[in-house]
Amino acid sequence: MLIFRQLFDPQSSTYTYLLGDSRSGEAVLIDPVFEQVRRDSALLGELDLTLRVTLDTHVHADHVTGAWLLRQRTGSRIAISQDSGAEGADLYLSHGGRVEFGQRYLSVRATPGHTNGCASFVLDNEAMAFTGDCLLIRGCGRTDFQQGDPHVMYRSVRNEIFSLPDDCLLYPAHDYRGLTASSVMEERAYNPRLGGQLSESDFVGYMNNLHLAHPRKLDIAVPANLKCGAPEGDTVPMGDPDWAPLNFNFAGIWEINPDWLEEHRAGVQVLDVREPDEFTGPLGHIPGAILIPLGGLQHRVDELDRERPVVAVCRAGGRSAQAINVLQQAGFAKAANLPGGMLRWRSQGRRVEGGAS
Repeated sequence: MLIFRQLFDPQSSTYTYLLGDSRSGEAVLIDPVFEQVRRDSALLGELDLTLRVTLDTHVHADHVTGAWLLRQRTGSRIAISQDSGAEGADLYLSHGGRVEFGQRYLSVRATPGHTNGCASFVLDNEAMAFTGDCLLIRGCGRTDFQQGDPHVMYRSVRNEIFSLPDDCLLYPAHDYRGLTASSVMEERAYNPRLGGQLSESDFVGYMNNLHLAHPRKLDIAVPANLKCGAPEGDTVPMGDPDWAPLNFNFAGIWEINPDWLEEHRAGVQVLDVREPDEFTGPLGHIPGAILIPLGGLQHRVDELDRERPVVAVCRAGGRSAQAINVLQQAGFAKAANLPGGMLRWRSQGRRVEGGAS
């Protein structure tokens, strides 16, 4: 079975696509974003997938790719078009090539026009295609900088994308209106730049008169992406919490291991966000825990020491996850959730105060 997820970066309006083969557990990521590597890594872990390859549809001008950082974290390989001009990739893709993940694969179609190195990736059964900035939903990528050529783009779309089956779903690298997918039949009929009876000269005239401002991150993104997202000095950027070995889940919450918490309980503040009757009820509570019910936490955060780490706990881990959001909004830099809450803590035979024997 194919595992498929469409992910979104709100800063650059970039879509990242995860495709996985459920039998082998192997996966690929298309157009990852540097700032979303934590999110993507968490999803891979929760779905029990091994990232084999990251693919960029082109050298992006509006965000930095997460390909290099994902290779550092997961050992995945970096793939990009051989015509991209990028350095540091593991695989340089050519038209007609394949990128395999388990028993599935993506075929490579060269679709230049936005840049020389633009490529579209088509799923093995031609049910899905990932078109980068070549073809957008009811639009297309710009052609006025970075080797752009409207003549070339017109032919790329007509020959390599509109030649796919009518019901092939199309997934672009960006959308600025919240649209998520289209189809070959729709774009061939309704794309206002490339569809219907519009000729190449019609398209060229349209594109040459857009007069768009350059992307805000152009001067940062293009040089970085020509190195596949590697930062200066090839050093992994700091930013992950170092006060404890934490896991970042797909919901965006840092989680702590119960073993570590039990061994280092004296060095942290254990915040119990249950109600008072639960705190003294059958599950008991972790020794030394501070009781502040979730409903009143926003107004009582000053009862906590902002310099010491906080571990939030509740019955099963749901309310305490919300407590982490409250603490982060209040400026607490060191805060983590105890997944599974007191139910997990008690089931593992860890020390509690009160509760049923």
